[in-house]
Amino acid sequence: MVARDKPWLFRTYAGHSTATESNKLYRSNLAKGQTGLSVAFDLPTQTGYDSDHPLARGEVGKVGVPISHLGDMRTLFDGIPLAEMNTSMTINACAAWLLSLYIATADEQGADRTKLQGTTQNDIIKEYLSRGTYVFPPAPSMRLTKDTIIFTTEYLPRWNPMNVCSYHLQEAGATPVQELAFALANAIAVLDTVKKSGEAEGKVFGEVVGRISFFVNAGMRFITEMCKMRAFVDLWDEICVNRYGITDAKQKLFRYGVQVNSLGLTEQQPENNVYRILLEMLAVTLSKGARARAVQLPAWNEALGLPRSFDQQWSLRMQQVLAYETDLLDYGDIFDGSTEIAKKVEQLKEEARAELAQIDAMGGAVAAIENSYMKQQLVESNTRRLEAIERGEQVVVGVNRWTETEPSPLTTGEGAILTVPEGVEAEQIARLQAWREARDGKAAAAALASLKSAAQEGRNIMEPSIVCAKAGITTGEWGTCLREVFGEYRAPTGVGRAARVDTQGLDEVRKGVDAVSEKIGRRIKFLVGKPGLDGHSNGAEQIAVRARDCGMEVVYEGIRLTPAEIVNAALEESVHVIGLSILSGSHVPLVRDVMDRLRAEGLSDIPVVVGGIIPPEDEVQLKGFGVTAVYTPKNFELNRIMADIVAIVDRQSQKAA
Repeated sequence: MVARDKPWLFRTYAGHSTATESNKLYRSNLAKGQTGLSVAFDLPTQTGYDSDHPLARGEVGKVGVPISHLGDMRTLFDGIPLAEMNTSMTINACAAWLLSLYIATADEQGADRTKLQGTTQNDIIKEYLSRGTYVFPPAPSMRLTKDTIIFTTEYLPRWNPMNVCSYHLQEAGATPVQELAFALANAIAVLDTVKKSGEAEGKVFGEVVGRISFFVNAGMRFITEMCKMRAFVDLWDEICVNRYGITDAKQKLFRYGVQVNSLGLTEQQPENNVYRILLEMLAVTLSKGARARAVQLPAWNEALGLPRSFDQQWSLRMQQVLAYETDLLDYGDIFDGSTEIAKKVEQLKEEARAELAQIDAMGGAVAAIENSYMKQQLVESNTRRLEAIERGEQVVVGVNRWTETEPSPLTTGEGAILTVPEGVEAEQIARLQAWREARDGKAAAAALASLKSAAQEGRNIMEPSIVCAKAGITTGEWGTCLREVFGEYRAPTGVGRAARVDTQGLDEVRKGVDAVSEKIGRRIKFLVGKPGLDGHSNGAEQIAVRARDCGMEVVYEGIRLTPAEIVNAALEESVHVIGLSILSGSHVPLVRDVMDRLRAEGLSDIPVVVGGIIPPEDEVQLKGFGVTAVYTPKNFELNRIMADIVAIVDRQSQKAA
């Protein structure tokens, strides 16, 4: 028997409301045996806006913690010695900025920078494909990623400057082969950018490769997922050796963290999610040769809303039971020598190599972003996945089979789901304004000027960003400064070119679309809008694709629209129905704003439907604003939603007549 392995890092992805509340949560989780932190930032922070920016309205503190300046970061890690902590930060477009705030906080604590351990996700390419928190165009975004890599390689040798993130690719619909190929293509694009810069030659480039890590997803087909991880290990080794000449075993090691698949968690019979999370965790822990270095598990009730401390504890205990009560870590790789596993791994590798070659022939991952190839592939794969569930070909227990159920005592009673208090946003804005007033204005202006010069002149952005952090510059000011230099970007949606897999089950809905369109004198026009900063566009994309395939004319302009822009589009396009998709928890203020603006423009006759993770009490509130229908994850049958929308337009046309 081999020596028992050390367990992986135990994390929970956490942060909400305020830096103070998140700090309490972190300290509580660490006291319960969590061994690393994983910070969730709110959407304004992720997209480079201050909490008082118009686009931040309704989003502050909802999906993570708002960090507007050094004072917030200081509060977030109060009482947590950063020199002794391993911290993962899910931040991408603004990774250089949040890392600068982290370093400035560590400096205040007197921490040795060379001892700082952790990860900035910093994978901007997948943001264009899935999660949507990009800010700048691809070229300057890649430059910012390169700057953080060069800086940390020299000054923070224990820091992983980039987590190549396939997690969100799977949530956007990626198959195992696509997850392998697209993630590896992203890593190649970044390393090629670093190499081309000439700033990391020889041994330094080897160190750069050695600090690249990955963040992956594990779904329910856990044998396939485990084989995917073994394929990742082999393919990364091939790339390091053949493309970059890296032969040092430590530098070419495939190191990864994981969060198992939140997308597969169900609103129906949510107690079943406990089993799903456990099985998915096995995919990334069973195989010693491809075992995760860090694991964070979602809570069983994340399809319902924000999990409570108890819910996070339950997921933490699941990791601890596996690591300490079982004999998993006592043995070598239990799959070595398995012909069945070897055959599946080779199949995945062969198909991933072919996909990688196709992307390489296009000019690499950035080119495949700009020509919409990868986005289109994800939209099509997600369409196939959803249709398989609708038809019952892919069984989801409690959703499309065995739906008869006993009421769950876990989901009832006051406080069953954690909610962000109503006053959090106003309080955060007040603190932000007080911070601006209290700082040295001249020092702040000088720091921003230096940052802008570095951006314009091509110098590394990190040192001036750290100076900005210490001078009291805010997240929004940092973002605005770089927007002025680099501009902004709107990624292709992938919807226009996504091909219909087949037309099964659409005939009746199409007949309805044709009949109502003839009745109203033109084709039904459906506006699909994503107000606010929520970049999770998978649901909106699938609604847009299905509506188009049903014969409706669809208006979909992608993510990050203001309520004013949505109402203006409804006016200019003369739409018959509006669908709003919001998954960030900010549905109440954003929908209220849209409805008020529609009334002000005399468009209150346009029916509005809303989709998202919406608790029953919020559904009542939305309908009180005038919303016609609300759809949540339990409404997985898209054809039924399409039929509803046709009926809604028909009823409205009869009223108008």
